[in-house]
Amino acid sequence: MASWLGGLGSGLGQSLGQVGGSLSSLTGQLSSFTKDILLEGAEEVGDAATELHVSNSRLREIESINAALKSENERLKKICSDLEEKHEAAELQVKQLTIEYRNQLQQKEVEISHLKARQNALQEQLQKVQTAAQSSQSAAGLQPATTSASFVPVVRHSSGFEGDDMDFGDLIWSQQEINRLSNQVSRLESEVDHWKQIAQSSKVQGMNVAEQSEICKLQNTIKELKQNLSQEIDEHQHELSVLQDAHRQKLIEITRRHREELSEYEERIEELENQLQQDGVSTDAVDDSKTSEQKKSAQNLEGGKVEDLQIVKDLEDEIRRLNQKLSSAKEENKILLKDQELLKVEKIQITQAYESLKSDYSILQSSVTEQDALLKEQEKKFQSKTTQPEDVVRLQQALLEAEKEIARLSSLNQADSFTHTGKDMQAFTPDLQVLKEENIKLKKEKEGLEKDLLRAQHENKNILSTYSEDQNSEINQLRQDLERKERELNESIAERETLVAELEELDKQNQEATQLQIDIDFEKKKVAKLEMEKMETIKELDSQKEKLSQCSYALNDLHISKQQLQNTIKDLQEQLKKSQDCNLHNKKEIKELQQRLKEREEELSVSLSKLTEKSNQEANYSCQDLILKEREVEIAKLQNSILENKQINEDLEKSLSDLKIENGKLVTSFEEIKQQLNDAISEKNKVYLEKDTVVEALKMEKKHLETELNQTEKRLFEQAQKYEQTIQELSNARSMDTTALQLEHERLVKLNQEKDFKIAEFKRNMEQMESDHQETKEMLTTSLGGQKQLTELIKEKEEFIEKFKNQALQVRQELEEYKKASKKQDVLKQNLEEKDKSLAIMKEENNHLKEEIERLKDQQSRSTPMVEPKTLDIIIELESEVTQLKVIKNNLEEEIEVLKKTIEDQNQKTVQLQQSLQEQRKQIDESKVQCEQMNVTHERLSLAKDEEIKNLQKTIEQIKTQLHKERQVTKVQTLNGENGNEKHDLSKAEIERLVKGIKEREMEIKLLNEKNVSLSQQIDQLSKDEVGKLTRIIQEKDLEIQALNARVSSASYRQDVLCLQQQLQAYVMEREQVLAVLSEKTRENSQLKTEYHKIMDMVAAKEAALVRLQEENQKLSNRFENSSQDMFRETIQNLSRIIREKDIEIDALSQKCQTLLTVLQTSSTGTDSGPGGVNSNQFEELLQERDKLKQQVKKMEEWKQQVITTVQNMQHESAHLQEELHKLQAQISVESDSNSKLQVDYNGLIQSYEQNEKKLKSFSQELAQVQHTIGQLHNTKDLLLGKLDLVTPSVAMASIVSQPPVIQSSAPEVLSDETKLLQKELEQLKKKLQEKDSTIRTLQENNQRLSDSVATASEAERKSQEGTDSEMRQIKEKHDVLQKSLREKDILIKSKSDQLLSVSENLSNKENENELLKQAVTNLKERNLILEMDIRKLKEENEKIVASCREKETEFRALQETNMQFSMMLKEKEFESHSMKEKALTFEKLLKEKEQGKTGELNQLLNEVKSMQEKAVTFQQERDQVMVALKQKQMESSALQSEIQHLREKEQRLNQELERLRNHLLEMEDSYTREVLAAEDREAKLRKKVSVLEEKLVSSSTAVENASHQASLQVESLQEQLNLVSKQRDETVLQLTISQDQVKQYALSLANLQMVLEQFQQEEKAMYSAELEKHQKQTEEWKKKAENLEEKVVSLQESLGEANAALDAASRLTEQLDVKEEQIEELKKEGEIRKEMLEDVQNKLMNLINSTEGKVDKLLMRNLFVGHFHTPKNKRPEVLRLMGSILGIKKEELDQLLSEEQRGVTRWVTGWLGGGTGSKSVPNTPLRPTHQNVFNSSFSELFVKFLETESCPSLPPPKLSVHDIKPLGAAGIGKAGSVPSSSQIQDSAVSGIGRRPDANPFLAPRSAAVPLITPATSSGHLLMKPISDALPTFTPLPVSPDASAGAVLKDLLKQ
Repeated sequence: MASWLGGLGSGLGQSLGQVGGSLSSLTGQLSSFTKDILLEGAEEVGDAATELHVSNSRLREIESINAALKSENERLKKICSDLEEKHEAAELQVKQLTIEYRNQLQQKEVEISHLKARQNALQEQLQKVQTAAQSSQSAAGLQPATTSASFVPVVRHSSGFEGDDMDFGDLIWSQQEINRLSNQVSRLESEVDHWKQIAQSSKVQGMNVAEQSEICKLQNTIKELKQNLSQEIDEHQHELSVLQDAHRQKLIEITRRHREELSEYEERIEELENQLQQDGVSTDAVDDSKTSEQKKSAQNLEGGKVEDLQIVKDLEDEIRRLNQKLSSAKEENKILLKDQELLKVEKIQITQAYESLKSDYSILQSSVTEQDALLKEQEKKFQSKTTQPEDVVRLQQALLEAEKEIARLSSLNQADSFTHTGKDMQAFTPDLQVLKEENIKLKKEKEGLEKDLLRAQHENKNILSTYSEDQNSEINQLRQDLERKERELNESIAERETLVAELEELDKQNQEATQLQIDIDFEKKKVAKLEMEKMETIKELDSQKEKLSQCSYALNDLHISKQQLQNTIKDLQEQLKKSQDCNLHNKKEIKELQQRLKEREEELSVSLSKLTEKSNQEANYSCQDLILKEREVEIAKLQNSILENKQINEDLEKSLSDLKIENGKLVTSFEEIKQQLNDAISEKNKVYLEKDTVVEALKMEKKHLETELNQTEKRLFEQAQKYEQTIQELSNARSMDTTALQLEHERLVKLNQEKDFKIAEFKRNMEQMESDHQETKEMLTTSLGGQKQLTELIKEKEEFIEKFKNQALQVRQELEEYKKASKKQDVLKQNLEEKDKSLAIMKEENNHLKEEIERLKDQQSRSTPMVEPKTLDIIIELESEVTQLKVIKNNLEEEIEVLKKTIEDQNQKTVQLQQSLQEQRKQIDESKVQCEQMNVTHERLSLAKDEEIKNLQKTIEQIKTQLHKERQVTKVQTLNGENGNEKHDLSKAEIERLVKGIKEREMEIKLLNEKNVSLSQQIDQLSKDEVGKLTRIIQEKDLEIQALNARVSSASYRQDVLCLQQQLQAYVMEREQVLAVLSEKTRENSQLKTEYHKIMDMVAAKEAALVRLQEENQKLSNRFENSSQDMFRETIQNLSRIIREKDIEIDALSQKCQTLLTVLQTSSTGTDSGPGGVNSNQFEELLQERDKLKQQVKKMEEWKQQVITTVQNMQHESAHLQEELHKLQAQISVESDSNSKLQVDYNGLIQSYEQNEKKLKSFSQELAQVQHTIGQLHNTKDLLLGKLDLVTPSVAMASIVSQPPVIQSSAPEVLSDETKLLQKELEQLKKKLQEKDSTIRTLQENNQRLSDSVATASEAERKSQEGTDSEMRQIKEKHDVLQKSLREKDILIKSKSDQLLSVSENLSNKENENELLKQAVTNLKERNLILEMDIRKLKEENEKIVASCREKETEFRALQETNMQFSMMLKEKEFESHSMKEKALTFEKLLKEKEQGKTGELNQLLNEVKSMQEKAVTFQQERDQVMVALKQKQMESSALQSEIQHLREKEQRLNQELERLRNHLLEMEDSYTREVLAAEDREAKLRKKVSVLEEKLVSSSTAVENASHQASLQVESLQEQLNLVSKQRDETVLQLTISQDQVKQYALSLANLQMVLEQFQQEEKAMYSAELEKHQKQTEEWKKKAENLEEKVVSLQESLGEANAALDAASRLTEQLDVKEEQIEELKKEGEIRKEMLEDVQNKLMNLINSTEGKVDKLLMRNLFVGHFHTPKNKRPEVLRLMGSILGIKKEELDQLLSEEQRGVTRWVTGWLGGGTGSKSVPNTPLRPTHQNVFNSSFSELFVKFLETESCPSLPPPKLSVHDIKPLGAAGIGKAGSVPSSSQIQDSAVSGIGRRPDANPFLAPRSAAVPLITPATSSGHLLMKPISDALPTFTPLPVSPDASAGAVLKDLLKQ
């Protein structure tokens, strides 16, 4: 266990160490990372490339950091996992141990049960053996029976352990039980063996057997004693080891403390030495007085060292004494331990003796009892068998044998215990007395032992207390010694201070000497400086002399100043000479002093070397006496040297007074020299300034001269060039005679040609303008084409989107299905869990039942074979239940398997679904990408068009610039005034026209652009709306066609009309609903928008608040950190400041002391007569001041301690602040989490808002589609109604022609009304058609006109263009080249823009990545923090586990110890009982032997025995009490030991704290000392700086000299340059004069040449005048041509304007035409569709008519027959005629039939009917109260009227008025005016029908009687509203007039 725990501890230590290391590295990384992040803000880069580079580098750094953090994280995770594994292993081991203990317990229980069984068996055997022995005894009559009851031991049965959760008390008890039982078993076994031997052995062998048994018993007792001994020895050894360990620990602690104290003392001594040395070094001046002081200090040091050595020796002696005490204590301890062991051995021996006595006593008692019993039996036998002599003989023999046995037993006993007793009975009494005496002795010994024990304990305690007291006393003594030493030290310090005071007196004298020396040194230095300055001045004078000699002509003033300076310098030199003389004297004195100093220094070095040797020798403790002697010798020497020094000092004082006087003189002279020097320096500075100004002036003059020179040179060069050019021209002129004229002529010709070219260019520009116009037209056409392509693309896109929408719907449906499946799965899982629970319950029940069954089986096996019937029934029931349960279990398992399978299937399905979802997402993404690409292409196209427009604008601007240039050219090229003016006017007019044309073109282009934009918008809208609309319309048309087909299958059309009306109503309702829904949706959308805005505001506010919080947190954290750091810094700064202040105060006090001493000295020197009193007073004051200073020092130390405590408090507060910081960080992390959640919610809201927007868009699209479909349905309905109405009148006409006259006469009014209505409608339709035709014709005419005008314009343009084609081509080529270059540039620009975009995208991506990485880093930080927290928790848990393990171990050990103690106790008790029993046996045997004839004695003995027993009992009780007391004492001692251990631990902790505090104090003192040292270092550094500055001063002075020297050199060089410049100037002047002469010569030659030229010009003028006339003529011709061209241009511009206007109109018309054509095409398509539908319907109707025309209904015929027979005979032929007409029989045939009526028709009819009287009447219709009852008219009349009414059925008046039907957008539908609405047609039709007043209510059909569609006017009840489509309505069948009455009747009957 211990090793395992140790291993675990070490592993934990390692892992924790790793964690610590990792944490430190992690924190380092974090700090570096934060630094980097902070630095990032500072790095602001200008260029994009550099930014990219920087961002990349940062990214890499962040990635590397991230990687490092990840690796760290992984390592920490590994460590965590290792720790967790170790923890698990520990838990497993603990579990295994517990399992092992439980197994052992079970084994022990098993052993107990075995032992019990064995005991029982042995008891049985004993009983058997006893019975056998008794029987043998009774048979033989030799041995009396013995009571076995006394030997039967009492057995305690303990209940078995039921549970595993048993206490340690139970464990101990079980162990005791086991031990007791094992002892009993062993004892019983021995008894059994004994009795067996007794039973088996004969009389002779009996003795040997008894002896053997007794030997065995003795051997057993010996073994037990040995075991006890070994156990006690082990315990003693353990105690010894514990004591030794404690002793060792104490020794180690004492030695450690001693060493620490020694080290502290040594350090203190070293510090003192260092201080002394420093004092020595600091005081060590250059004078003799210093050496004397050093020697004194050395003496003090030596004295201090001697004292320290003595202290060290004392300490060493004390240590030795302590060691001796320790060794003596150890020896005493050993002696005590030995005594304790001896006492224990004695105790063991006494206890053994006591036990042996007890056993003897018990044996004797038992033998006495046995003998009593034998005697009684023998007496009885003797009384009963007195008569029988044989029996008497036997008894005598038995008595003899008994006596022999008793004698044997007594002899044995005497051999064992009583050596003095004999074999006779007389010796029994002295034995008893001896026993009593021994008992008394034992009691005394026991009491003695107890006293010894108590004494030993007391001694032990005393030893411990004395030991601790000794330690404490020793520590106290040491402390007291320390305090004493400190006091002594303080006293020595005080003495030292007195010595210092004395020294200071000497110091004052010394200091005065040193000050003198220093003054002398200063004077020396000043003299040296003066010499240096003198040298410098001499050098400067030399240089100035040289400069003055050089600049004599320019510096006369300087000469004067120089002379003055020379005078002053001479004075100075004289003064210097004087000072030099003084200096020489001083130098001599200084040399002497230096020699003395050197001598003293040598002596000092010797003394120092000796001191160093002594200090080296001090290290060796062996040579201490020699060192002391040497030191004494040295001290004597030093004292001698001090005396010598004193004498020297006195001499020095005398010399000093002289020196002071000299010094005063020197000072005065020095001050004068100083003043002179200052004057000289100021004069020198002035001279320097003047020199500098002169030099600068010279430099400026030089620069001016140089610039002038350069300018003159340039001018000369230019003049020379000009002259050369003129000369060349003159020479060329001379060479050129006639050729020049020719060249000029050619030039003029060229100019003319150029003008021609310019005119041509103007023309080309015109043509170019026209071509540009055409190109713009082409561009527009191409853009339209492109837009069409775009619309097609958009349509395709929308189709794609619809497909994807469908797919998305399918996916949603599938998702819903899967959700349902998952819900089912959850339900199944719940069921499964319930089933599992029930299964577990069942299993438990099953187990219980099994246990019960087993129990029952056991009972059955135990009980008799007779079993009760109830139990059998119960068993059967249980078995049946078990089988049922098994079946249920199997079923449940099957169900579970099925469910598992289903779950797996569903999982697979979900996986498939996810895959399909992913695929669909991919498709959607692809579609999105396609859409984006399309958008990009669209944008590109638009961009390209924009660029083309820009290019056009650029070309226009170029044209404008060209025109401006032409204007300038025309202005320039005016030859004559008049012509020029005319031309200027013309060009102005032209330009104005052109500008106007260009402006018009620009306006046109703008208009075209606007149109283009509007067209593109319209196209977009159309493309978006149309695709969906078209698809929906097609679907609806298909549905309508299907519906029409279905309706055509039924008989007629009027039903369809009604259906259409109902549909219209439904559509209107739907439209209203949709509008309402839309309005709701818009409201919802607006609400959502407002909510969204609110949420956005809220989120923004929250974000702002969060940002503020974060900033505040950061500020707080910074403040905390800064404040904590600042606090520390402030405290440190305050401390350092205070220390400095104290140092300053100390310095001030020391200075005060010095001044006081000087005052004392002066007073002593001044007042020789009475100095004693003053000195004493001043000394007293000084002493008082010293005391005050000491108090102040003490106060300062106290204050220092307070400061230290405050610093510690500050540290604690900082720790608290850090904890608060951590808390704040945790809060921040929580807030960041909440912020992230808010962000997530915000994102979700945004998504939901986007989805709502999308839904709204889709709703709006659907609404638009619905509106469109409603409009189309209206149109279709109107068309259908119109067509139906067109079809019906023609059919009606046909039927009127074919019908017989009876029907014609009956219904002419109705037909006329209908035809009128139809004619009106037809006329209206015709009018509309005519109007449309007229509009189309007008449009066509307009088109033709436009085309004609365009053709004429184009012809005119062609004619104009034919003349200018060649010029245009050239311009076009140029234009093409320009366009190509432009395109290339555009491509370049595009590529650059693309690159820019890509770069910007990359940048944004990189920024996003950066942000992501930052977020990742923050997350990692948070994770790291969490991990750290986890690690901390784990550490705490581990510590807790370790602590619990330790506690358990301690408990376990305690239990083991208690167990051991209990087992020992048990063994002792058993041994005691055993010995008592043996004694009883022996007593019994003795009694048996001595019972005959000694009853009185026996009684006495018995009484004595009883008293002895009582005493024994009391003894036992006392012994028990003593044992209990002992145990209590042991427990108390253990508790005391534990307390001692706790105290030791506390002591250790306190010591550790003490050590820590000491260390802290030492550190603080070190820091203070360091600060002091640092201050000294700073002083040294400052001194060094001062020296460096002085050196720099020297160097700067040298530099100034160098500079002055360089300046003089520069002046010289400048003067040389001036000379050179002046020479150059002279040369240039000479050159100028030469060149001027040349110029004069050239001028003369030029005059000559000009004369010659004038002659030439006069000759040429004549030539030019002739040629000019020619040219003028030519120019006039050209002007005429130009005017013609201008006129043409004007006409062309006009025609262009007209053409543009025409084009605009044409474009508008073409657009309208396109729209109209599209509408016409749509209408045509619809017309064709309707035609096809109509044709199908007509064909089907015709088929129906053909099929139904020849058929007659049975019911109708039966009714007719019945009616015929019910009518009176007069009117029967009319009925027959009617029947014939219905059947289609001709009149002639009917007449023939009626004439032949009497022959047999009636008979046949009657025969056929079979005389049936049951006539079926016509169904009665309810009478209205308005109509009169017509009873007079016969049934036939009524029937005829009925037929008439049915032949022309009236439609029920539809109550839908025009106001009820609101047409969809009356303004929107343009055809409303042309086509009459269906409602109007219906109304007209109805009015025509409704005018008939003579409508019979009897003959009215059901449809007419009960109107189906009631007007929904005021009543809001459901029953009053119109019947919806859902309810079944019996609509009246509309019958065409041509249909026969039979068909009508058939329809009636069908209804």
